[in-house]
Amino acid sequence: MSKKIAVILSGCGVFDGSEIYESVITLLCLDRAGAEAQCFAPNIQQMHVINHLTGEVAEGESRQVLVEAARLARGEIKDLADAKAEEFDAVIIPGGFGAAKNLCDFAVKGSDLSLNEDLARFVQAVHQADKPVGLMCIAPAMVGKLFGEGVHFTIGNDQETASAIESTGGVHEPCPVNNICIDGTNNVVTTPAYMLASSISEAASGIEKLVAEVLAKTEG
Repeated sequence: MSKKIAVILSGCGVFDGSEIYESVITLLCLDRAGAEAQCFAPNIQQMHVINHLTGEVAEGESRQVLVEAARLARGEIKDLADAKAEEFDAVIIPGGFGAAKNLCDFAVKGSDLSLNEDLARFVQAVHQADKPVGLMCIAPAMVGKLFGEGVHFTIGNDQETASAIESTGGVHEPCPVNNICIDGTNNVVTTPAYMLASSISEAASGIEKLVAEVLAKTEG
């Protein structure tokens, strides 16, 4: 029986949603491994909208996270509020600034971040059931709040960002783009992805390992 993996998205686009390449590589790796992926996103408004051509805030525009994330999932997506931990073998959260803006508010509040309630409920329930959780790029900013004191993670080698996350309880491990950080005690796997990657193939090198490790951990 194929493994069922929840993939949590945060919109569509690196600057205000899920990083598109990270999300697609994740879904591709899961499909190639014979796993069944189900995408989720919170049914909320985005923090703001970024014009990805100019990098500037699109003043006066508003977009909805679930609707935007549906673009990435080809419409096959569900409201995160409806996600049930008992129906899944693992969770993977791609990065992109949406993870730090829409799934939590790390982009604004740093170490004083708070989590989206539906995200916290679901991911913590998965974690408490001793099922693996994978996070990439900036998504590991949430590990201290999600999993508590002492959880090991990586965001690559950005010491300022790492220190802000460590102040929430996490323990940072420097990691190259083509590798992963495995916290066997907490069943958490992280990789830098576009925190370090300069190309899609570089991002894929770590993401592929993360997906493989998450799936291996579902075997028990």
